[in-house]
Amino acid sequence: MTFIIRSALMKNRSLWLPGLGAVRAISSPGGPTPPFTTLSVSQPATAVTHIELHRPEKRNAMNKAFWREMVVCFTQIAEDPDCRVVVVSGAGEVFTAGIDLMDMASEVLQPEGDDMARTSWNMRRIIAKYQETFSVIERCPKPVVVAVQGACVGGGVDLITACDIRLCTQDAWFQVKEVDIGLAADVGTLQRLPKVIGSRSLVNELALTARKMYADEAKESGLVSRVFPDKEAMLAGALEMAGEIAGRSPVAVQGTKVNLIYSRDHSVAEGLNYMATWNMSMLQTEDVMKSAAASMEKKSPKTITFSKL
Repeated sequence: MTFIIRSALMKNRSLWLPGLGAVRAISSPGGPTPPFTTLSVSQPATAVTHIELHRPEKRNAMNKAFWREMVVCFTQIAEDPDCRVVVVSGAGEVFTAGIDLMDMASEVLQPEGDDMARTSWNMRRIIAKYQETFSVIERCPKPVVVAVQGACVGGGVDLITACDIRLCTQDAWFQVKEVDIGLAADVGTLQRLPKVIGSRSLVNELALTARKMYADEAKESGLVSRVFPDKEAMLAGALEMAGEIAGRSPVAVQGTKVNLIYSRDHSVAEGLNYMATWNMSMLQTEDVMKSAAASMEKKSPKTITFSKL
């Protein structure tokens, strides 16, 4: 399914996907960035792309357009040589209220089909399509920093667990809400959250009771790595962190992300073998000599000009 969706996007890209340069050029701080209707895309710093969930009047609830636009946006970012790191945040007072039930109900609750088998196949296609919305974040070779304020409910947890670095404000709270609406979370939380939080018991508790987890517990459990006093401080911290990442060799940074994810899902022996195969070619780059020279001269990697990747 992933291959089919990605192939379709690439086949039609020249027809309806503008380059990110064009998207940035018409980006408006007052609303979504055309052609998107739920996302605002900007470049606040060199090599840093900022994606803001932008439905503040709906608490950034995830409607049909959102699920489609995230795939389009991250497919572009993955191939954009001018982007080395991504920051994701939410407009308004909350990160996201999760799925927009009013907008999504007709497709999710009434799949088409002439009989049970065909209806089930169509339901599976729908679920796989929505899974792609967050898998595309994880698959993007550019590191993704997500900044959460206020509520992060349901699909929001699916989203942030697909990101590489998670930050939040002191007033943030997280909720695996799906059991409260009569279903098992099916677009990533049950698969990724156990790999993010060390305690399987805690994961089970959160998923089975739908209770809220607040910022301090999220930090203690490892769901987030830093907690900030407010949204302004958090976004400043996220952009500072993104700048540090963007200043490093893109060959090194993207290779690190790819191998971290591979190692998470494989044995140590398999991860080491994959790493050796990866670096037998990736070590053949001028970035290594440039970085080594800067280190010996006690210069920051950010002083080096690395070629685009």
